Amino acid sequence: MTTVRARYDALVAAGELRPDTEQAAAADRLDLLQQELQASPRRGSVLWRALGRRPEAPRGVYLWGDVGRGKSMLMDLFFDCLTIQRKRRVHFHEFMLEVHDRLRVERQKEIGNPILPVAAAMTENVRLLAFDEMVINNTADAAVLSRLFTEMLADGLTVVATSNRPPADLYKEGINRDLFLPFIDLIEAKLDVLPLNGPVDYRLDRLGRMDTWLVPNGTEATEKLSAAFFRLTDYPVEDRAHVPSEDIPVHGGRTLHVPKALKGVAVFSFKRLCAEARGAPDYLAIARRFHTVIIVGIPKLGPENRNEAARFVTLIDALYEHKVKLLAAADAEPERLYEKGDGSFEFERTVSRLNEMRSEDYLAEGHGKGEQAIDP
Repeated sequence: MTTVRARYDALVAAGELRPDTEQAAAADRLDLLQQELQASPRRGSVLWRALGRRPEAPRGVYLWGDVGRGKSMLMDLFFDCLTIQRKRRVHFHEFMLEVHDRLRVERQKEIGNPILPVAAAMTENVRLLAFDEMVINNTADAAVLSRLFTEMLADGLTVVATSNRPPADLYKEGINRDLFLPFIDLIEAKLDVLPLNGPVDYRLDRLGRMDTWLVPNGTEATEKLSAAFFRLTDYPVEDRAHVPSEDIPVHGGRTLHVPKALKGVAVFSFKRLCAEARGAPDYLAIARRFHTVIIVGIPKLGPENRNEAARFVTLIDALYEHKVKLLAAADAEPERLYEKGDGSFEFERTVSRLNEMRSEDYLAEGHGKGEQAIDP
């Protein structure tokens, strides 16, 4: 049987990872959880019936740390090594969309507490639920999480989750956060909370010395950005035709379609982001959801496309304030992007920010510094 720690040690020995005490401790804890889950009796088995009750579910794990510290890598190892059948791995946002769909159906029935049947449905064929990127940024999620997970954990579910934030910082400064605090208590009571904040940002490391602002637009720039996307996400290049998309919530109850989205990296065209009617709520939703944004097709700007330029300014402000890494292909360097005409003076701050976003100091900063929760 392959174990999490054995796989982790092999990566270190091969030079793909550097020794990291926090990663090693997390690998050991996930190794133990793997053994506990594989040793637990199956539902309905002879041993299950002999106990006369549902066996105690193994305690879960919550891995948190900045971008690129190995959370997804360790989750990959754990999920791949775990041999049980009733396991599910899902992005937290996708899971909550499913929960709200089920809640709407149950509320229409007007029969009892809708949380109970939804919790039962979500755990019916799942013993291990693995969440990528747990983040709470709206009141709809915050309002149901404590009750929902109390029921699911009581039903024998084990949870493993990754997040950029410690539990105490989830939904920080969110609307009606007091209603959410029991969920934080539940996480800390039912899951082991492990930090991953080692010295190496592996995703930044993978960018190497690549310039993040490529000129001009064209095949060569697109291929370089595509290669960067696959390095950052560990997605197999041979499956490039099947990169997942995502719909993210926007303030006001809308959603925004992201054509390519994986492991905190999003890909957009300039046309989709700035030539369509969008505003600050769209760009804030992107900045809060993704640690890296790739934009292709940025044209020269000027008075003739000032609306697009104004949206681009708002977009860059949102990405900059949330320390989002930007990789882009454009028809000109930042200084020559909006050279003259009405609006060029106002664009100078954006030029300054674009150049700073290419610097090593900016790229080394963590995502979401000073982030506040929003209510879509």
